[in-house]
Amino acid sequence: MSTPFGLVLGFVADRVLGDPRRFHPVAGFGQTASRLEQSLYADSRAAGTAYTTALVGSTLLVGVAAERLTRGRPIAHTLVTAATTWAVLGARSLEREAETMACLLEDKDIPAARDRLSHLCARDATHLEADELARATVESIAENTSDACVAPLLWGGLLGVPGLLAYRAINTLDAMVGYLSPKYAKFGWASARLDDLVNLLPARVCAVLTGVAAGRLSEARRVWKRDAPQHPSPNAGPVEAAFAGALGLSLGGTNDYGSYQEDRGTLGDGPTPTVADVRRTAVLARRVGVAAVGVAAMLAVARKGRPWG
Repeated sequence: MSTPFGLVLGFVADRVLGDPRRFHPVAGFGQTASRLEQSLYADSRAAGTAYTTALVGSTLLVGVAAERLTRGRPIAHTLVTAATTWAVLGARSLEREAETMACLLEDKDIPAARDRLSHLCARDATHLEADELARATVESIAENTSDACVAPLLWGGLLGVPGLLAYRAINTLDAMVGYLSPKYAKFGWASARLDDLVNLLPARVCAVLTGVAAGRLSEARRVWKRDAPQHPSPNAGPVEAAFAGALGLSLGGTNDYGSYQEDRGTLGDGPTPTVADVRRTAVLARRVGVAAVGVAAMLAVARKGRPWG
């Protein structure tokens, strides 16, 4: 029973404390990945696959070692699971960014909001006005609720500490090299495809939990099934479409990322987001997180033992 308790404790720690301000393990992993990239980078899928394999494989081994070292020591295992969960979750930090964007937009400080948007996504905000900044924020909260909260919790419930660490490594590499720029189109291919794979189930669980948390499951599911295929991402599409249906909004459109543009279609039937919808989205994301930790804990109980012993 130490894994479910550890997941819940780690989730509570994230809600209360947010991300560590110094010596963040994920930031340390990112620095290691950047140094390795300098050594291994080549404009090829083979080099990118080797890079991804080395980093994810080593992180997975650290998780397996942590599981084995705490085998038969439930208190130690609970604490290790809690600390790892706290380190890999980003739900509270996401909510804080949403709060900051809401305040800036409510104060009509558009230049500051444009600058701040980079904390949530990689869009070029140079010419975005208040409503477009609100849309970008709502969509980023939706996508990151799955990536930074639901997915790590589910992998923790299924695989314990190794699942938590390996998922965060994969998702971090996708954020670093997995996007469609000329430099990373080949080198980042393996990271992007692996991230797509490990998020297939969590994204759809997040979409369901979004409808449940909003009390609009049928509407969220309807928009998800109808509109998600228009989105270029196989996982962000269902999540953003479910949020659109749950909130009664229309999301999507053409986004500018500087070196390329991306057409996400139209998700939903309602009005496009306004400043007031940023806080509504953050409240819904918080409810989804609470539901997700409950599902993760139940998965851990059902797992009956650890596959790493």
